[in-house]
Amino acid sequence: MRLLRAVAIAVLAVALVAASVWWFLHRYQRVDQVIHLPPRGEAGYNPLYALKQTLLADDVAVQSRQRLNLAGHALTPADTLLIFNDPRSMAPPEARRLLQWVDSGGHLLVRTPGLARWGDDAYSPLLAQLDVVPMSGSRQCEPFQVEGEDHHVEFCRGQRFRLDGVEPELAWGDLKSGYVYARLAHGQGHVDVLADFDFLINSEASGGLFADGGLDAPKGGLRDGPHRALARQVLAPNYGKGTMHLVYDAQMPSLLRMILVQGWMVWLPLTLALLAWLWSRMQRFGPQLPAPAGERRSLLEHVRASGEHLFRYGRGVMLYAAVRQAFLMRLRRRDPVAAALSGEPQIAAIAQRLSLPAESVRSALQTPSSHDKAAFRDRISTLVQLRNRL
Repeated sequence: MRLLRAVAIAVLAVALVAASVWWFLHRYQRVDQVIHLPPRGEAGYNPLYALKQTLLADDVAVQSRQRLNLAGHALTPADTLLIFNDPRSMAPPEARRLLQWVDSGGHLLVRTPGLARWGDDAYSPLLAQLDVVPMSGSRQCEPFQVEGEDHHVEFCRGQRFRLDGVEPELAWGDLKSGYVYARLAHGQGHVDVLADFDFLINSEASGGLFADGGLDAPKGGLRDGPHRALARQVLAPNYGKGTMHLVYDAQMPSLLRMILVQGWMVWLPLTLALLAWLWSRMQRFGPQLPAPAGERRSLLEHVRASGEHLFRYGRGVMLYAAVRQAFLMRLRRRDPVAAALSGEPQIAAIAQRLSLPAESVRSALQTPSSHDKAAFRDRISTLVQLRNRL
């Protein structure tokens, strides 16, 4: 009977497992989902990383670095140098060396400072030597149409500029609203001045979601067809001849921003714990209603104060009589025979019972003078000792 019950339970368990597996396989369907992860490594801080990889794929020699460093990276006449940084950070000696290199055949690409950073200190030694004057307050998009592509606009956030007494080989813009692009001949080389390099930066995800729940695909930058066409035209003079030098400014977020945005799982609980600890340790002012007044002194303190008052005013005899009476009352309870005696026989009986000299007992049972404080203390102490020995 037990064997049949065990077999039935095992068959039922197997049936339940098989039914669960069948339900799971017919209920759920395996699908592929593409999730675009945020950039990591160099792609996370180098805005020209996509341009670098594109040029390498086209068999173009590329060097990418954060700083210009002309002493450590020599430039040849066939090279191309793209400075993504703010040109105002360039010192006058560096600007002169760059223009000397351009004069020998190099190709230099620079940008104007951004609108948000343009102010009274807008002087750039490099742009000043090229007779390029940025225009403050000019912000408008420039239409750009590529065959086979949708309508496109460029340089919406760039700083337009004008040319002071120099004729460009190529220009994009007009004298009234300013230029967004100009190619200037300088000796045997060229200098391209642009309002912005936003069409060369890496692609960025918009942060939205597809209907299937995946992250929105990256877009912008060199992922757009018009941007690739514009980049190819801008890099044309020395394309494929020498080395492309891409100088970018590392766009790493500040430590405080990273802690606030990405570390809130740590600092928020710690902040709450700190506030709770401060609240528990802060000064308390107590309830609104005062606590009921309690007794300020104990009964023992009152007795001691009364005895000191009597002793101070010459009433020590009354205290001695009370202690002597307490001793005699205990003597009646513990030794009625000795208590019934009087005089010397009583003194001898007490001394024999307590193993004390008769003289000490006799002195303790004699009332001291009210002015003899030493005798009062000795006889009180002896009476207490006698009473405790009974």
